[in-house]
Amino acid sequence: MSKAERIPKFLQSVLWSYNLNEMDLEEDKETIITEVLNYGSWEDLKWLYSVYAERDIKEIISHPRKGLWFERVLNFWEKMLNIRIPKKIRRQSIFNINPTFPSLRRQ
Repeated sequence: MSKAERIPKFLQSVLWSYNLNEMDLEEDKETIITEVLNYGSWEDLKWLYSVYAERDIKEIISHPRKGLWFERVLNFWEKMLNIRIPKKIRRQSIFNINPTFPSLRRQ
């Protein structure tokens, strides 16, 4: 990866659990897009749109990874980009700090 293709250091606050020097713009596209949309600032979003095509961003939102999205954020991007995610997939993609496990409930 050339220096021009590296992920800028200012994104470390969005990708805090990753080593930016080890990330690849193409291989890690799903992670980068998801994290920037969830946690990024206006500057981060401008960078994202300068690097990735809107169709790539729409593809990631259309197929959200399980448990990684904040509900309000996913809702916002669905509306902004006119995307419809099936209810079951959408529900599974939402980050939940208080999950319930039916098999552990008292009977």
